[in-house]
Amino acid sequence: MKTHFAKPLPFTPEFLLRKAGYAPHHDRRTGKSSYTRKVTREFYPRFHLYVMETDKVVTFHLHLDQKKPSYGGTSAHAGEYEGTAVENEMARLKQALHKAARG
Repeated sequence: MKTHFAKPLPFTPEFLLRKAGYAPHHDRRTGKSSYTRKVTREFYPRFHLYVMETDKVVTFHLHLDQKKPSYGGTSAHAGEYEGTAVENEMARLKQALHKAARG
């Protein structure tokens, strides 16, 4: 699920995401950086979010990783890109971002 915010944001995406409970995540295999928020005390399931920026828009791309990749050497996993859990988390994230922006 994706959502877009017009620039400029009041703070960096990283600052806003940390305020919303997300932690930076760097995948050493792919070299990609993203953000995660655990659902339980375990590493999975977790919300996984990528940030893409242009000069006018910041896009947050969210999904729910249910478990770690099950095939060696691939990034295939049981990820949910839609559904109630993802929609609720995106609503929570938007609310947290707006709250952080207001101060």
